[in-house]
Amino acid sequence: MHCKFIRAFSIVAFAFILESLAGCSSSPSASSSGPSVVVSAGGRSTTVGGELHDELLAEGAAYNDPELQAYITRVGERLVANSDEPDMAFTFTVVDSPDINAFALPDGYVYINRGLLAYLDNEAELAATLGHEIGHVTANHHGRRKAAGMTNSVVATAVYILTGSGDAADASNMYGAELISGFGRDMELEADGLGAQYMYQSGYDPDSLLAVIGVLKDQQQFQRVKAKSGGKKTKGYHGLYASHPRNDQRLKKVVNTAAELDLDTYVEDPSVPGEFNRHMEGLVWGESVQSTRAEDRYYHNRLAFTYVLPPNWNVTAGAKAIVAVAPDNSAELTLTVKRQNRAVTPRATMESSANGTLEKGSELDQAGLKGYTAIAHGATASKRLAVIDYNGLSYLFEGEAQNFSAGDRTLLAMIESFRPIHPKEGQADAGRYVHYIQVPRGATMASLAAGMRIPNAEAQLRLLNGFYPNGEPRIGDWIKVIR
Repeated sequence: MHCKFIRAFSIVAFAFILESLAGCSSSPSASSSGPSVVVSAGGRSTTVGGELHDELLAEGAAYNDPELQAYITRVGERLVANSDEPDMAFTFTVVDSPDINAFALPDGYVYINRGLLAYLDNEAELAATLGHEIGHVTANHHGRRKAAGMTNSVVATAVYILTGSGDAADASNMYGAELISGFGRDMELEADGLGAQYMYQSGYDPDSLLAVIGVLKDQQQFQRVKAKSGGKKTKGYHGLYASHPRNDQRLKKVVNTAAELDLDTYVEDPSVPGEFNRHMEGLVWGESVQSTRAEDRYYHNRLAFTYVLPPNWNVTAGAKAIVAVAPDNSAELTLTVKRQNRAVTPRATMESSANGTLEKGSELDQAGLKGYTAIAHGATASKRLAVIDYNGLSYLFEGEAQNFSAGDRTLLAMIESFRPIHPKEGQADAGRYVHYIQVPRGATMASLAAGMRIPNAEAQLRLLNGFYPNGEPRIGDWIKVIR
């Protein structure tokens, strides 16, 4: 498994901003003075939510499907136009994550994972999901929470999305939960109520909100069954809905209240028959098939590391060494690997194998990896040396150049760019996708699942189509399968 990588400095810096401003972040509907504005390191004014949004996009968090993205934005903007903040700027983003979540950041940034999209059945359920998140923003739930809780949860969110590590963000990684968790039952119900209101005013049936929460409860039940079989514990949807949502009286009252609104004119359901299914057809299911590999980096797939290559440099990977050479052969960087001795530091490892006099030594600490580098002066030449420990191995760098004083800067920059391969940089594969089929005569969920070749195939097929834990579709019904 690829090690998880995150630009820690950026996240820590963002956490500091949030700690200072989270209490001020609000929406006009909550008696605020407007969005929280910060100034980035480059002097550009942005919002608190905008700062993390830019970071997420830079790390490749968005799902690459422009038509689907445009569709999600259109549905979201219709809801916003009928919300308490019709003039507020919202940004809707589909996240390339298999996890079943949707969440919102301050200042109008709303996200829905493609993992959740696969389990929705129609546009009204999509509207219910987006409406709930819009409600968190218009009700200023981020600004009404304590700054410390806001900071911790947003940092956990960033870690989770940028690394894909559920362990790193365990506090917020809950199937069917708000990724930014901690709003509490009252705020969740308020967001449900606002979302239901925005749905009704936009022409959608608010009852679809109960269907979405039912999807989340089914996922919770499935996770409990799976965890029990493995002797583990699992969490639920905030613990807010102990029973099925259609049996939750407070929730039903909130949703039914929206349906009792008195509108001057009838608002027709804006859904176009078949449009939702058309956009979901071919949706990636499971792990991402996108690769965000940069053209200016060398990637070693087996050892899962990467480093920057200067323009036109060539790399030869042999059994004993990996050698990067300048186009005019004026400089080269050789990388060898040996088993890490955990009893000694990278500096000691380097010093034990170096020839010549060492000077200008310095510690390396990049992407969570520890190392040491120095210049070794020999009788005839100088070399740039470094050792970086990663995943039980010590990576030994030796760089040389015909004009060492001029070439050393490039050699050092290459060494300092060494890091684990990010999950998004993994090699793209054929992947698995959502497809719609009509149920043939004699087919059952078990027989249809037999050809899907995914873990827990029958349970997943049932979850995808609303038949969990039991039930069978009718002949000719359109259902989703994974291929």
